[in-house]
Amino acid sequence: MLYDNVKAICDEKGLSISQLERDLDFPRSSICKWNDNEPGVRKVQKVADYLGVQIEKILEERGNA
Repeated sequence: MLYDNVKAICDEKGLSISQLERDLDFPRSSICKWNDNEPGVRKVQKVADYLGVQIEKILEERGNA
């Protein structure tokens, strides 16, 4: 869920996950593991701040419509 939300926001902004990780000094491929291993709230907040969205947008569960 978390990775999917971050990926969707990055897609909207024309930004790759790898670029996001580089800009935030996160280990390579760390965000793609967020669906299985939940990150700390500080990392999620850092991503939200970088993307200019509320943290809730990253944490929200999306319906399977």
